[in-house]
Amino acid sequence: MVARAFADLAAISVVQHSAASETQLVNEQLSRALRSRILIEQAKGVIYERAHVDMAEAFSRLRDYARSHRLPLTDVAQAAIDGALDPQGWAP
Repeated sequence: MVARAFADLAAISVVQHSAASETQLVNEQLSRALRSRILIEQAKGVIYERAHVDMAEAFSRLRDYARSHRLPLTDVAQAAIDGALDPQGWAP
């Protein structure tokens, strides 16, 4: 009886730990996605202001630059925000 209670307690502990780990992983992924989205939105704003295009076109240029240079979109977005990306990079 006591052994069964300890086994049940151990099983519950393992399940709770697994659920907590999974929740932490999901939270980290969501946080990373949100940071990426913020970077991209800021970069779109930079391109919008500097190239005098609408936000959809700003995103298109940002994405096209990343694709053509085989770079992660977030890296290109950060470079645009920092002013490290050549303005010709987002030219049509």
